[in-house]
Amino acid sequence: MAAQRISFVAHGRVQGVNFRYFTQKKATEYKITGWCRNTDKATVEGEAQGEEDVIKRFLKDVNNGPPHAQVVKVETQPRDLQEGETAFEVRR
Repeated sequence: MAAQRISFVAHGRVQGVNFRYFTQKKATEYKITGWCRNTDKATVEGEAQGEEDVIKRFLKDVNNGPPHAQVVKVETQPRDLQEGETAFEVRR
């Protein structure tokens, strides 16, 4: 399968519930690179890059979220691949 990069925005109760670190943990497990951060709109946004099938599994986990999160929806958009990224980071 081909590599792809997506941007995502998670809506619902996703701040103050360990969502960003949950997302980072899942991305690391799947060997996905990218980043995520809280927004001032009470959402979490980010980008993720990896094999297409792995990105699909990652997005399923993001849609479920950690135990105290209540994810209402996750919007995604395709992005251009980024060269040289080596990890998934939580940004502030």
